[in-house]
Amino acid sequence: MRRVPVLPTIIVLIAVGVMIRLGLWQLDRMHEKDAMLARYAAAQASSAAVSFPKEPDEVEAALYHRSSIDCVSAASPTSRSGRNAKGDAGIAQIVTCKTATGSNVEVVLGLAQSPAIVPWRGGKVTGWIAPGPKLIADPPQAGLAASARPDPNDIPNNHLAYAVQWLFFALVALAIYAIALRKRWRER
Repeated sequence: MRRVPVLPTIIVLIAVGVMIRLGLWQLDRMHEKDAMLARYAAAQASSAAVSFPKEPDEVEAALYHRSSIDCVSAASPTSRSGRNAKGDAGIAQIVTCKTATGSNVEVVLGLAQSPAIVPWRGGKVTGWIAPGPKLIADPPQAGLAASARPDPNDIPNNHLAYAVQWLFFALVALAIYAIALRKRWRER
């Protein structure tokens, strides 16, 4: 009679169960991400402007909406690579704005072709709330070219691939264990 080792079998079955659960969890995450991306797309299509979020728990609901701030003073100018709406590369000019309420807001003023910092003292800025959170100026400021609008389609939803991976790992673990059992039985 062929005996199945108890402890190794339990360990393999627990591991396979965990992998299947992780695969199902990734499917749940896929549906959550689909809903989140749909909310972002609706926000971007909406003409309603919202206040720039002041608290971390307000950021999620504000992303991809139009907003405006009054930049009382601009500090910490930097530049990073960026893109315009056509996908052409440029250098994004970024400042940290202090608002009248005392909060700091990162603002992407627009795109330049050189990394040289463009002087800008502040003022009213209207634009799109992007992850960070930051405000992408629209229209651009300081004579710069327009930056690409933040696009929720840039956020990957690869949870289906992860779910398939976990389920495949579970199958592979079962196959390897079956092969090991078969080899063990043949040796006896």
